[in-house]
Amino acid sequence: MFDPSIIEAENAGRDAALAEDYEALGAQLARRGIDIETLTARAGRFGVAVPSWGTGTGGTRFARFPGEGEPRNIFDKLDDCGVIHRLTGATPGVSLHIPWDKADPADLLAKAEEWGLAFDAMNSNTFQDHADMALSFKYGSLSHTDAATRRQAIEHNIETIGIGEKLGSKALTVWIGDGSNFPGQTSLSKQFDRYLSSMQEIYRALPGDWRIFSEHKIYEPAFYSTVVQDWGSSLMIAQELGDKAQCLVDLGHHAPNVNIEMIVARLVRAGKLGGFHFNDSKYGDDDLDSGTIDPYRLFLVWNELVELEDTPGLNLAHMIDQSHNVTDPIESLMVSAMEIERAFVAASLVDRAALAGYQEANDALMASATLRRAFQTDVSPILAMARKRKGAAIDPVATYRASLYRARVAAVRPKVSGGGGGIV
Repeated sequence: MFDPSIIEAENAGRDAALAEDYEALGAQLARRGIDIETLTARAGRFGVAVPSWGTGTGGTRFARFPGEGEPRNIFDKLDDCGVIHRLTGATPGVSLHIPWDKADPADLLAKAEEWGLAFDAMNSNTFQDHADMALSFKYGSLSHTDAATRRQAIEHNIETIGIGEKLGSKALTVWIGDGSNFPGQTSLSKQFDRYLSSMQEIYRALPGDWRIFSEHKIYEPAFYSTVVQDWGSSLMIAQELGDKAQCLVDLGHHAPNVNIEMIVARLVRAGKLGGFHFNDSKYGDDDLDSGTIDPYRLFLVWNELVELEDTPGLNLAHMIDQSHNVTDPIESLMVSAMEIERAFVAASLVDRAALAGYQEANDALMASATLRRAFQTDVSPILAMARKRKGAAIDPVATYRASLYRARVAAVRPKVSGGGGGIV
């Protein structure tokens, strides 16, 4: 469905302009004592995992409007993920969601190999009921008052680990919707204790070289209280479980105006930052394309990560987590991957020595200006050159549209009718 020769053809018409832009940026950076080739090589090594579920059209609590050529199964999803990686060169990993993506591991590995993909962190699902499960998660899963329901949720997570082992994954992300919608509905302390007890069993099932990520979320679907509500709760969980437990930070899972970059710094200091779900938000967990609302916040998060990247033991999993309601999911995921990489490269431009000097001198104005100078530098030529050198597209979105991939898959993938609500 995707002819890779389209990349070479589209790049041919953009080579000359890219060469000019790259040379001009290189001269500008050289005056600042920065080698553009070092940055381009750094960009070339960057990678962020895409979510299998992100290749389908999302929705709201009220409605979902399916797009053309939606993936019918995990193999269609992997084809879409492969196209994203082929065009951007920056998304070598795919994060699977169980049971949505259950299939024969050998078949999954074969499909991934076709596209040069690997499997990133596995995601369990106890926030909705599964067709083959006897008990409901309506009132909770890992923290449910009923021991049998908790056991069902524990076994599902252990099964997810087993699937991931066969695929070469090395981590399990656990996000639950457990909580309460009314004051007094549950004992906040007992509920948390039940959750911890369940997580301890899952932790004991981890292979020796695996990690488990605790993902917090301030609200939704539980609106009064959520079991793992904030980074403090997540940190408590990771510290209590053990060395293989870390915290996953989703950029949309915080109260408005929370300083996420400070959370990053604190979790790195605690040795408990495991990774990210990148997205953007205006009001809540909007799951918008990265960098569309607050690109400076994304840059500031990366500023902390670049500053602390040599911290011993730091090994971060970078993943995208988005819901695409009105855009082509493939285009949105490509845009996000590029914007995340843009923030990473821009943060790599920060003059660390100058910044440290201004901080020591309490020169707030110049310290802030040092960050802004890096943020305001247009690193697009670096990103494009890194893509070109990897055989990817100089302009991924334009090349994707020229390939007519969406129209081609729409011709063979049955049209999905709308009507239901729900994010996925």
